[in-house]
Amino acid sequence: MADYVIKKAEYIISGTKKEHYPKLNLPEFVFMGRSNVGKSSFINAICKRKKLAYTSSKPGKTITLNFYNINDSFMLVDVPGYGYAQKTVQDRLKFGEMIEEYLNTAENLKSCFLIVDLRHDPTNDDKLMYEYLKHFEKKVVIIATKADKLSKNQMAHNLKRVKEVLKLAKEDKAIVVSSETRLGIENVYDYLISELS
Repeated sequence: MADYVIKKAEYIISGTKKEHYPKLNLPEFVFMGRSNVGKSSFINAICKRKKLAYTSSKPGKTITLNFYNINDSFMLVDVPGYGYAQKTVQDRLKFGEMIEEYLNTAENLKSCFLIVDLRHDPTNDDKLMYEYLKHFEKKVVIIATKADKLSKNQMAHNLKRVKEVLKLAKEDKAIVVSSETRLGIENVYDYLISELS
């Protein structure tokens, strides 16, 4: 399929609780991952914008749920990265409460994109987040990013490892991507279109 045409991609609002969520009544796709795994770069790659989602060399900058309106047809929701060692216990508890409330109350949530670094095995935090999402019976898509740093053989081998380590359920997908080269971005578009149709 040709690249999905993004005519509109705009930041709408940030929030930490249900009353802050936008009232657009559009399908939503939420993006999760460790701090500094490339979540913001991946969102920018999907939307073909360099600075739509804030990227930083310092992990842990996202501290709220950030909502983006795409083509007035669906929303992307960026949540704070997890696993950042310098975050306090209190910050981690707030993160857990914020995510749990969203997962429990987001009536239009279609799928959860869990972003992992394809160069390495998923961390314990990645495994816990996958199990957490499955506990809430959510549909999960694993986005194995930074693929441009690997050979094709390494990509295939490491993707198999990702699936094994996470114990990926049969109903869940895994897509290899690179935000730098746009490898796999069309596969993400195909998935979004299939979920919206």
